[in-house]
Amino acid sequence: MKKREIALTVKDLRITYKGLKKFSVKKALLSFRTSKAETFEALRGVSFELQKGKILGIIGKNGSGKSTMLRAIAGIFSPDKGTIDLHGNNVSLLSIGVGFQPKLTGHENIYLSGMLLGFSEAEIKAKYKEIVEFSELKDFIHKPVKTYSSGMYSKLAFSVTAILKTDIMLIDEVLSVGDAKFKEKSYNKMKELISDKHRTVVIVSHNIDTLDELCNEILWLDEGKIKMYGPSKKVLKAYKEFMAN
Repeated sequence: MKKREIALTVKDLRITYKGLKKFSVKKALLSFRTSKAETFEALRGVSFELQKGKILGIIGKNGSGKSTMLRAIAGIFSPDKGTIDLHGNNVSLLSIGVGFQPKLTGHENIYLSGMLLGFSEAEIKAKYKEIVEFSELKDFIHKPVKTYSSGMYSKLAFSVTAILKTDIMLIDEVLSVGDAKFKEKSYNKMKELISDKHRTVVIVSHNIDTLDELCNEILWLDEGKIKMYGPSKKVLKAYKEFMAN
């Protein structure tokens, strides 16, 4: 396989979270001691390559490192060790709670998000009407995002990512949010987007049926490590058997 056909290379990726233990402020002040930090290894030496045009699903129990992986690929989290090579591709992350400035309006966030994805103001303006129409937010587009419900937020997030098409799309459970009508609409739009052989997609989901229908390959993470990586049907079969026991 030629390097130019690879969209994403992750090599020995390690990410550790640090958090303070519970402690008494009074005791800490009296003893002049600082509280020790606890560490949690979210990703522990993960390596894989994804070919251009493939749709990769990531599965695993809660706390296995799935969302951490997406945020690392998106550039939100920096690896403690290892590398992520996008091979010159631009990338967008579709995830509830990520990407928008709450005090800004939907209108302003469309432009801000688009520019952060690498699009020019003229390119965003050309797609603006289509984004708003797809989102179905109407006059709410001029209200601060902090006033949005989770469903409204997901509609806008999906619309920006779906209309301003990047080379690599990262999707974190967002298809499960919103009303039934929009869920079907976004699902159909997603199938349309990933049918493009030049677009690469990574989806994190607990919905086995969705991953089975949409994905070519599955990456199964368990406690921050790769348990299995390969063709979707083979990995999903093994995963379902594992979860049933």
